[in-house]
Amino acid sequence: MTFRPSVLCPIDFSDTARGALRYALAIAAHFQTPLTLLAVNDPLLEEAAALSAGPTHLTDDTRRELERFFSHTFERPPQPAADVTLEVVTGKPAPEILRVCRECACDLIIMGSHGSTGFRKLFFGSTTERVLRETSVPVLVTPGNDPGPLQLHDIRHAVRRVLTPVDLAADTAHQLATTAQIAETLDVPWLVLHVIEPVRSLVASTLGLPNMEAERRDRAERQLESTIAPLASRKPEMLIAYGEPAEEVAKVAADRNAGLIVMGLHSSPLLGPRMGSVTYRVLCLAHRLVLALPPGSK
Repeated sequence: MTFRPSVLCPIDFSDTARGALRYALAIAAHFQTPLTLLAVNDPLLEEAAALSAGPTHLTDDTRRELERFFSHTFERPPQPAADVTLEVVTGKPAPEILRVCRECACDLIIMGSHGSTGFRKLFFGSTTERVLRETSVPVLVTPGNDPGPLQLHDIRHAVRRVLTPVDLAADTAHQLATTAQIAETLDVPWLVLHVIEPVRSLVASTLGLPNMEAERRDRAERQLESTIAPLASRKPEMLIAYGEPAEEVAKVAADRNAGLIVMGLHSSPLLGPRMGSVTYRVLCLAHRLVLALPPGSK
């Protein structure tokens, strides 16, 4: 079944949000699905504005700014045009983004790695981090220096190649199936990467296991091949690497000119989807588009 995502794009009026908005509109226009633009007002600012100018003043003003931000982002919106809805709410950004996503039945969140309230350039913003920790739908995180596309074919030029780092866990098949559909839609090559972490054990060395690394690689290759085999679309290139996963992912993305990394988000039976340290470090190091897939997402 073809995935046709209804898109939510949070806007904080930064240049990073402008790039994310261009991705959001290009995707919504291509699939002819709804796009919701969301601005979140601070509760204290809302209260102060209500006392001085009336209860709806800040909401109305933010909506006008949202309309202006949208129109100034595009000289010519993509064709065919997308169905765009503007939403202005009050509260903490991350919980409101997640709430609106649920209530509007959005299938995909597109947001910048950091915006006007972000941390230092090396890190992505706390709002994006919180959304990634609690989201139940995929999140496309755009890098801060990416101006964004105007049409879907511009996304193809930005992506160039899709990289899928896999840990061969239960959700790997879903991660690969999603990547296969993306690669087919964009008509770009894709690469599946598995990183074997070094074993630091004195016991292993004393037992005299010289072929342990070769055995680990052989097992990983066989498991990867069996996971890829059911894919009906074009088969990806496979790569096995050794080292620290996040560093290897960032290095391979740079070496192989991959503009999009499709990552899985770890989960907890009690707490739900959670972002692992590998995903966090890839977002910090790679400075590329990252599509984060929570467990059980479409």
